[in-house]
Amino acid sequence: MSKKNVEKLLIAGGADEQIRTRYDALRSKEEFVALAATEGYIFSVEDLNDVLRESGDAFDSFGNPPKRIIWWQ
Repeated sequence: MSKKNVEKLLIAGGADEQIRTRYDALRSKEEFVALAATEGYIFSVEDLNDVLRESGDAFDSFGNPPKRIIWWQ
């Protein structure tokens, strides 16, 4: 169930630039997971790592403002 919440967030972020901007600004996976929990997406860092690994995505950010290539369309 928790991995499903990661997937839901990645899909929501793919459709909504405001979500992407809010999450892309975070520096750590722990901050990412904590913000997600406040918005109803309950999952662990391990769940996030599993989904990113399975999809071939990396949490790395680039640019200014920071961006991540983890969002699903």
